[in-house]
Amino acid sequence: MALLFSLSDEQKLFQESLERQLAQSYPFSIRQQAAESETGYSKELWRTAADMGWLAAPFPEDLGGLGGSMIEAGLVMSAFGRSLVNNPYAASVLMAGGAVMAGGTREQQEALIPGIASGERIVTFAHAEADARYDWRHVETTARPAGNGYVLNGRKSVVPFADRASEIIVAARLSGGVADAEGLSLFVVPASVKGLSLVAYRTHDGGRAGDVVLNAVRVDGSALIGAPGEGFALIEAALDRAAAGFCMEISGATWGVHDATLAYLKTRTQFGQPLSTFQALQHRIVDVYIRCQLAQSMAWDAVAACAAADPRERSRRISAAMVHVGEAGRFVAKEGVQLHGGIGMTYDLPIGHYLKRLAAIDTAIGDQDMYLDRCLGLAEPSTRGI
Repeated sequence: MALLFSLSDEQKLFQESLERQLAQSYPFSIRQQAAESETGYSKELWRTAADMGWLAAPFPEDLGGLGGSMIEAGLVMSAFGRSLVNNPYAASVLMAGGAVMAGGTREQQEALIPGIASGERIVTFAHAEADARYDWRHVETTARPAGNGYVLNGRKSVVPFADRASEIIVAARLSGGVADAEGLSLFVVPASVKGLSLVAYRTHDGGRAGDVVLNAVRVDGSALIGAPGEGFALIEAALDRAAAGFCMEISGATWGVHDATLAYLKTRTQFGQPLSTFQALQHRIVDVYIRCQLAQSMAWDAVAACAAADPRERSRRISAAMVHVGEAGRFVAKEGVQLHGGIGMTYDLPIGHYLKRLAAIDTAIGDQDMYLDRCLGLAEPSTRGI
């Protein structure tokens, strides 16, 4: 699929500085130290991301941003994927920051966005629940009006970097049935508020997440984002934005696998010859290259879709991209491990960690079956049988 845009000179320079900085300051050894740390990410790199404008890129200048768009955020996610960076960027910048920009009042934006852009504030997004099974409408957490505010009760699952957040944007139900799109709202909840507790844990890809429990948590009326009971569009847009970012991260990771595998085939010898001289292995690395190109093209289409005027068109294209990019990521990661042989499964090489990270992304906010069903459900009737 052809790109609907090309990078400007400024965006190309932004991309080059990203890749150069990560190559210099974030080798695999540093990545492993970060994964083993208490936070699950490198605080030094997070400060660098703030200083270099990576966190501020998609936000408007009057709120401390650089006035960019999802294109710049996509470049960041792609570079993070190539270098196996795991941090709160998707949750804080794309999901939480995106939801506040899309539906928040000016006061909410001024309170949260400058801190997110500067890296001083981490805001995470709590939507998923244990029984939802990737149904974004399924929300059992309730919000009951009380005086000038609301009382929240419920439990959120696998909230990214929940123990690092200063605020948590929580999806809760004001009215309707458990699986209704109507009646949902988003609330800005301080992580230190009375009645909120969490259980933090490591994820298998080296990151961090937590289950958040809300027990009679009281928030002011100013905590509500958007109109009461009309928050599903904001939830869907935030998760679509995250999906587009994950597509870019997968694309970057596939190129990381390709480059590491090709370098290994050129240096590892068998029968006195480099593995790269064996025709069967040449065919396999070419197949990997083709899947990398496919993932890159589809990921950029997902980024372009974020600017679509029609929410159905946006969601359909991003869902289609998640299906294709996710499949390409799984293929590339498995081939990379196999072409490395037994050493590909060891902890000391990055190739197995790419496999784990790609598996984690593939189930972060929806799996392939969910996105395929969603894409088909949003397609025009005349195209569903194609």
